[in-house]
Amino acid sequence: MSSYDKMDEKELWIEYKETKNEKLREYFVRKYAPLVKHIAGKIGYKIKGSVEFDDLIGYGSLGLLDAIEKYDPTKNIKFNTYAMTRIQGSIYDELRNMDWIPRTIRTKSRRIEEAMAKIEIQKGFPATDEEIASELGVSVAELQDMYIEVNPTTIVSLTDIYYQNMKDGENIEVISTIEAPPHKNPDQILEKEEITKILAKAIKELPDKEKKVLILYYYEELTLKEIGEVLDITESRVSQLHTKAVMRLRAKISRIIGEIPASKNIN
Repeated sequence: MSSYDKMDEKELWIEYKETKNEKLREYFVRKYAPLVKHIAGKIGYKIKGSVEFDDLIGYGSLGLLDAIEKYDPTKNIKFNTYAMTRIQGSIYDELRNMDWIPRTIRTKSRRIEEAMAKIEIQKGFPATDEEIASELGVSVAELQDMYIEVNPTTIVSLTDIYYQNMKDGENIEVISTIEAPPHKNPDQILEKEEITKILAKAIKELPDKEKKVLILYYYEELTLKEIGEVLDITESRVSQLHTKAVMRLRAKISRIIGEIPASKNIN
């Protein structure tokens, strides 16, 4: 046990900010290393081994170091909460830079989102799988396979923007965030309050089960298996509902900021 363990942590943070004591820094790194492993493990599970676990830990450790240097103990936020967003953001930042998702998968994701947006404009409410499949010129069974393929793009998307909004330490819910193209961050186009209203409305309009999956996954932090038990559906069905919900939200935001032309022919 370190002698620092017996001291008030807030006082330790204040001392570190004033002195930049290397021993204190090493103490914080050791203390919060398990948090890095925990987050890396959760992300590793989501991306199904596409990246080595040790690499994810390395990316997350960079986020931890960044959090240690930038944390402000005078603000009303616990370091654990602040560090989580930095660690998550650092890992997803590296994944994005690696561009580990194949271009063909990104293209399929984009086509589905465009179909959802187009149908919603025409109907005024969420598109069914049958309508989306028809718009894409595929069968419903083929659309289900596409949902499985594009699932990784929806996992990364939410956390990317969650991190961008959390750089100032503000506690914004992950469920109310959507990925923006790198050259058009929604925060640069609309005020946060306006985005929050748009997303709140979009989430409210989601089909009931999709909405429940997002709440259980991001707010309650249940695993897909646990959500399946709560909703009495299979884990694969939960994964599909999550993918569809994220894509519906992303399509709505993309349409609002002008990324998806309303009348574009997507076939």
